[in-house]
Amino acid sequence: MTEIISSIEADREQRTKQRTGEFLDPLIQEDNYVGEVILLSYDEALIQVHDHHRQRVGGIPSQAFLIATRKRPGDGKDWNDEDASLVLLRVVGPAPLPYDSETLKIRVDAAQRSTEPDKYWDVGDLDLHTRNLLSYAGLKCRVLGTFYADEQSNGTLVRRFGSDISNYYAAYALKVYKPKGQALSIIANYRDPDRLADHPLCSAQVQIGRVRYASVDRRGRVADGVRVSLAPADLLRQKTALFGMTRTGKSNTTKIIAKSVFELRYQDETTGRIGQLIFDYNGEYANENVQDHGAIKSVWRLHESGRQEDVVTYGVAPHPDDLGRRLMKENLFAEGTLAVGKQIIDKAIRDRSPPRYVEAFISASLETPSPEDGDRGEQVRYRRRVLAYRALLAECGFPFPQTPRPDGRGLFGQEFLTAMRNSAHGKAEEFSAAAGILEQLNRGDNLSWFQVAHAMKSLNEFISERDTGYVGFNTDYMNRPDGSGRPWADEDLRGILGMFGYRGARALVRRVYDRHTISVEEDYADLILQDLHAGRLVMVDQSLGDPELNQIVADRVMERIHRAQQRIFSEGKAPPEILVYVEEAHNLLPSGKDFDPDDPRSLWPKVAKEGAKLRIGLVYATQEVSSIHESILKNTANWFIGHLNNTDETRRLVKFYDFADFQPSILRAQDPGFIRVKTLSNLYIVPTQVDRFSVGRAQGEAERAVRG
Repeated sequence: MTEIISSIEADREQRTKQRTGEFLDPLIQEDNYVGEVILLSYDEALIQVHDHHRQRVGGIPSQAFLIATRKRPGDGKDWNDEDASLVLLRVVGPAPLPYDSETLKIRVDAAQRSTEPDKYWDVGDLDLHTRNLLSYAGLKCRVLGTFYADEQSNGTLVRRFGSDISNYYAAYALKVYKPKGQALSIIANYRDPDRLADHPLCSAQVQIGRVRYASVDRRGRVADGVRVSLAPADLLRQKTALFGMTRTGKSNTTKIIAKSVFELRYQDETTGRIGQLIFDYNGEYANENVQDHGAIKSVWRLHESGRQEDVVTYGVAPHPDDLGRRLMKENLFAEGTLAVGKQIIDKAIRDRSPPRYVEAFISASLETPSPEDGDRGEQVRYRRRVLAYRALLAECGFPFPQTPRPDGRGLFGQEFLTAMRNSAHGKAEEFSAAAGILEQLNRGDNLSWFQVAHAMKSLNEFISERDTGYVGFNTDYMNRPDGSGRPWADEDLRGILGMFGYRGARALVRRVYDRHTISVEEDYADLILQDLHAGRLVMVDQSLGDPELNQIVADRVMERIHRAQQRIFSEGKAPPEILVYVEEAHNLLPSGKDFDPDDPRSLWPKVAKEGAKLRIGLVYATQEVSSIHESILKNTANWFIGHLNNTDETRRLVKFYDFADFQPSILRAQDPGFIRVKTLSNLYIVPTQVDRFSVGRAQGEAERAVRG
């Protein structure tokens, strides 16, 4: 019996060792040996390489991955053996060796003897021993972590990566290999299984490009064309940054990301339908343009089961090539959008130090009284405010619909009208004429909005100017035995009427003129939210809009999304996944460490902090790291970094992860689509040449470098 148990244990141990080899041996390519580890610490390694080995593997560029280990393929080490692990290194730059001063002297002497144009100092005069000595060099490497096999609770083994090393020995030799082909693919596409384990889309992978170490990009010699994949689930509920100078690939990378997330629906129709919203500042997503191989709005065509209704575009103006575009305008006169329209105007006219009459207008509310209130007086006050507000829009030149017509029935009592007619003020004649119009409104006569606006202008003067008779009337009104004790004209009404008294008010309100239309009844923010919850790709074309109003639109839509997701979350339900893209993010997102907390843009850092629980992901793209608020940067998990042309920006960047290793390359390499990628589940940066976005082109053509 003991022999049987021992045999079973031996078989189990042998299978475990074989499984350990299956996980780790593919990363050890003995034909790609390049050198030896001379010094090792927790953070850095010094390796010695020889020109022969360097040449045989196709060179060792800066930022290249290397594997250092004491393990050999097929050596049968147990998974828990300390030597059954591989240290992942990244080449940072050259490092001195102890005898470098001697070899430098030899090189100088040889170069001085080589004065003929067709003679090189390394050929002819050097003996084999000297040539061999000169061929050694030191490389400084960053320790990225350790690949190892780990036993799970159910007894099975998995390949894991830890972002450090648990131990090292001073007198311990490690062989160094340059991974290529399969080994490099495993490294470039490794995903931490614990990071996305709770997400239903954790296994989805989408190819986005190939490994690229340097600007000098000799295909087949440096990175062997190894493909790089993205886990779209990394982007969901997280913040993603894309930084780089103009025309270095940001927009193209954004399109590749949006395409990869969109296509998740074809893998899982239920959980894969992710609502995506792109604030398209330059119109390059919602429209065809010369740099595209097909527009992102046509991404639905790439799959046989794709549906055109899964992609929706919005804009402030129609587009001849997009007949189905939805206009992002409000009917400012419509009952259902009165409060929304006023909010748009409020945001458009809110300045740093607005005049008092503007502050009063902004403070005025058009929120509908609660039906449960039952206070008839409050309903009357609300209807007065609405009448004055609509008249103000007409006064400012906004087109008005046939309905609703001016309705003032029951809003102006005879005592009030008598007070206007009996005024002894210098404008008594105007007040009397206005009272006549208001009396017609009381009866329900058919009047024009221009007539009402004229009456409202006089009404404002009657209420706000001295010695008009209003003060006496109002005192009696407030002291009525059956009254509420409130003035006839409350602060909300006075705030709206006050706009009639200033010439500059017309120009202020007309800032939102192009946001008004009489042809819609629904709020576009609600429509966008419905599209996102239905899992559609939504593009908001802001290329034709005023920048200030574009900001208002983005803030309103984000506020609506945040509020809706928060409500669903508070009900104990899981909100739908939403991914928001902000192109040219410096135009919409706040910058700097400090800003006015009352600024509507303070919502964006709040979304950055609370997005994970509310299932709102944020992808933002811009040229400068410094243009994004620190709070957003600190909550960013995914980074796509192209060329930046000054050290001020790279100094900000190197605060995050190990981008300090890439600082020289980011400053020098200006190649379009050459992006350094760090994602949530990939624990180290992978330098990548991102594919060119394409709709309906051959895959080989789509993989070429991009200008974006």
